Amino acid sequence: MRSTSAKFLLPLIVALLAIAVTGSQTRLFAREDMSVKVQTPPMGWNSWDSWGLTIDESHFRDTVTWFHNNLQRFGWQYVVIDEGWFAQHPENPTGHQDYTLSEDGRYMPAINRFPSAAGGKGFRTLSDWVHSLGLKFGIHIIRGIPREAVTNNLRIAGSHFGAAEAADTTDTCAWNSDNYGLRNNKAAQAYYDSVADLYAKWGVDYLKVDCISRPWKADEIHLMQHALADSGRSIVLSLSPGPTPIYAANDAVRSAQLWRISDDMWDLWSKPADAPEFPQSLKNQFAVLAKWQPYAGPGHWPDADMLPIGWLGPTPGWGQPRQSRLTRDEVRTMMTLWSIARSPLFIGTNLLKMDSFTESAITNPEILAVDQYSEDGHPVIQKEDTSVWMASAPEHSGDYVAIFNLSDAPQSVSYSWPDLGLQLGHFAVRDLWQREEMGRLDHIEATLPPHASKLYEIEYR
Repeated sequence: MRSTSAKFLLPLIVALLAIAVTGSQTRLFAREDMSVKVQTPPMGWNSWDSWGLTIDESHFRDTVTWFHNNLQRFGWQYVVIDEGWFAQHPENPTGHQDYTLSEDGRYMPAINRFPSAAGGKGFRTLSDWVHSLGLKFGIHIIRGIPREAVTNNLRIAGSHFGAAEAADTTDTCAWNSDNYGLRNNKAAQAYYDSVADLYAKWGVDYLKVDCISRPWKADEIHLMQHALADSGRSIVLSLSPGPTPIYAANDAVRSAQLWRISDDMWDLWSKPADAPEFPQSLKNQFAVLAKWQPYAGPGHWPDADMLPIGWLGPTPGWGQPRQSRLTRDEVRTMMTLWSIARSPLFIGTNLLKMDSFTESAITNPEILAVDQYSEDGHPVIQKEDTSVWMASAPEHSGDYVAIFNLSDAPQSVSYSWPDLGLQLGHFAVRDLWQREEMGRLDHIEATLPPHASKLYEIEYR
């Protein structure tokens, strides 16, 4: 009789124990496998490079419509509203932007800029529309808790904590002091839980958290990671800005799906060696991406930052409105490098002023396939004026070879297959930018203009 009772009671006891465990233990049971979120590097558009703080609902809807009609079929998926969506007057750079804050200390979309958020709906109406197009919706935040919430010690939603209990008032972001950082305590976890719960209700698919990876704010990153895992919605976590310290690489892989590996990337080919880290230049990204390649893989992607191409305006996040200063060769070099290194691809151009060359550069399906489906991208030759990268083609039926001219003068190069670590033979070669077959060759040769590149597929079958 006892053994029969135990047989039926044991499942009940286990269930009751699961209910009785602490909040942190419950998170452990509930946590999803993050690798299912982004099996391949995310591809999308972000408002920062063209609109800075000022994007509004009308321009966002127009942009998303263009994105849907012209880019979605090539695999572009995410549309992201960057910094300042809660500011009523983002055009005031020195203050008095009039932030919109809920009574429980969470930023809300400014109604004058995002009218569909009226009535406490937040971004739900806008995200529902984005989802109806088969796309995914993202937003940007600065880490921490609003100063105003702390000053007034607003009650954190869903908890008995006040905002002042969560805040570390000695910690603010170096370039944006609107928020205080968070302590590593239950009140701070409750605040991030409340934020993640709100964003899940809004239908957010992608959350870019800024001022958190340089320096590496491990405690806050883990608080946010746990909050998103418990939110009931699969939300991609992107950490910014860089450079993320390499010592944190393993933690980055465990904690987020994307993390920035350099400072903000803008439309510069190069800059002096002793120049400040901001902004990052294209030429300097070669060494940075090479360093981070061992940590790239399904569910976790080192992020080389947005693509500052096309028209950057009307209010770019850096500098005056302009056509990107990158030449056509440099744009293709950036796309080639990002793709063979498998960086996330987020375009910053004003899609409403798209030019034919920029559109062609971001809709070449053979280049995009390298970013999405290649394996083990890495440099095989690194010289001052030349870089050669290789990656395995899907199912290892061949290899991709990218050749870069880093010099300021034209350059002719020639590589036999053994030069690249391949066996002797004649293999089918395809030029992916030109989208044409080159025949069966025993070597590769090319003449490249300054800062230009080539990307080939070598077929062995």
